[in-house]
Parts: sequence; structure tokens; C-alpha cells
Amino acid sequence: MLLKNHSNFVLECGTDEAGRGCLAGPVTAAAVIFSSTFNNSILNDSKQLSESKRDSLKPIIELKALTFGVAHVFQDEIDQINILNASILAMHQSITQLTPKPEFIIVDGNKFKPIGDIPFETIIKGDSKYLSIAAASVLAKTYRDAFMNTIHEEFPMYNWKQNKGYPTKEHREAIRKYGITKYHRKSFRLLPEQIKLDI
Repeated sequence: MLLKNHSNFVLECGTDEAGRGCLAGPVTAAAVIFSSTFNNSILNDSKQLSESKRDSLKPIIELKALTFGVAHVFQDEIDQINILNASILAMHQSITQLTPKPEFIIVDGNKFKPIGDIPFETIIKGDSKYLSIAAASVLAKTYRDAFMNTIHEEFPMYNWKQNKGYPTKEHREAIRKYGITKYHRKSFRLLPEQIKLDI
């Protein structure tokens, strides 16, 4: 059973991102605040849930949350500021959409930067411990997947509908064959041979 709150603050927000390890598309983050009465026995870290479960949870989270925000940071900005900074920026952008403003933030992972004067804590595997972070992980994943499905129509040969921009064998083969698109992250190692060291 996931925990409701980490702090003693009423307006505690959970935040998480999706798409950090992808070769194409945005990194997407979400932030969620629930009331103290919210409960859901299915909600978990989005990676532990099937696509159909995530899709069914999305409207429940949006309906039951006191407030939520979702933000994309796109590949050009990822290439400029690096993926860690882009992930934190996406989280900040999703948090600034919240009304009421959170009194405390819990973040999945171990890296974050202060946003204003709001106290925060980073929690390793927070998305499998706290309802609000799990909900943020589900929203980040479903919104990002929906975006990847849309751009799949533009470049079907990369099969983003299936791989969502992650570095699958098929995605790498398509890059080898067709080159890269405007949605690819140019700062990433897009093909394994880029990794080889000249010793």
C-alpha cells in the first residue's frame, strides 16, 4: 500500500518525470497534490502498471487531484542544458501550474533544485512509495506516450507508437537506415558505435 504523505504539510506535492532515457521526443514531468482522503489501491509506479491500467488511472487522477500540472521539455532544450537539467526544469514547470501552491515537494529520485522557497525532499524509488509521486509518474508517462503516438504519424518508420523513443534495437536500426529527425536528441548517443573508445 502506498503512503499518502511524507511530511506534515497538508499541501504536499509529488513530482516525477518520464522519457529521460529516450533518444527522441521530450522529457515530460507531472506534479500532483491529493487531499488527505484520496486513496486508490491500483495506483503504483507507472513502470509497474500496464498501459491499459495507466490509461484508466489518468482520468481518475485528474478528477481526484486537488491540482495537477504536466510539462514537456523538448529535444532542442535537452541538447542545450542536458537531460538532468531538462528533467528538473520539466518538474519545475509542472509544479508552477499547481493551484493551490504546494507547501512541500517530494521528488522521485535523488536530484532536484529548489523552486522558490518551497521545502522539498528527494526520495529514491519514491514512485513506488507515495501516492502523489506514483500519480505524477502515471501522468508524465501517459502524456508523453500520447505525444509520441502523435509524432509517430509523421515518422512511422521509427515505430515510436511502440517504442516511445526509447533505444530499442528496432529504433536504432531505423536511425541507422533513415538517419535522425528533428525530434531526436542530438546530444545523446543515438547509435552504439558512438560509444566505442579509441584506445
